[in-house]
Amino acid sequence: MHFDSFNEFWAMGGYGIYVWLSFGLGLLSLAALWLSAWFTKKRLFRQVTVEQARQQRIQQAKQQSV
Repeated sequence: MHFDSFNEFWAMGGYGIYVWLSFGLGLLSLAALWLSAWFTKKRLFRQVTVEQARQQRIQQAKQQSV
């Protein structure tokens, strides 16, 4: 597709609002997906750390009781 001016590029032959809205929503969806994955990863690492500390305390208690 060839555009004679920058305004024509933004207008996209009269369909600019749909084109740019779809790009915006697509980027917003990708950002939301990335944030969700990032927060989930953080939460899982925190849970693993807590569980490892718990398991270590259990092992230490078993060793002290023997």
